[in-house]
Amino acid sequence: MTVILQRDIASERTSAHPIRRFLRRSRAWVDQHPRLRWLYRTVVGVLGSTVAVIGLLLVPLPGPGWLVVFLGIAILGTEFPTAHRIAVALKRILTTVWAWWRSRRARASAGGSTASAGS
Repeated sequence: MTVILQRDIASERTSAHPIRRFLRRSRAWVDQHPRLRWLYRTVVGVLGSTVAVIGLLLVPLPGPGWLVVFLGIAILGTEFPTAHRIAVALKRILTTVWAWWRSRRARASAGGSTASAGS
């Protein structure tokens, strides 16, 4: 499963993806205007922080609280290098934990079917 997940992530990183092309063109246009660059960074910072804080408020509730926190960090990571490094580290940790969880479930289901067959 990890190989499939990594392949899917890699396929979305290609520069041929239409959304990526649009975002690169938009970002290049913003970079040409210093005042817009400052405004853009401010909007990204406020939006990413707001999403992350809302996610933290949602954590104790049933639902995707941590997913929203990670989304907020990813938004911040588009503009701020420290947030990008945190997002990369979290992605690495989550991929490892997901692989561990899948293998644990596979072992449990294989062991469970063997135990029920012996009964």
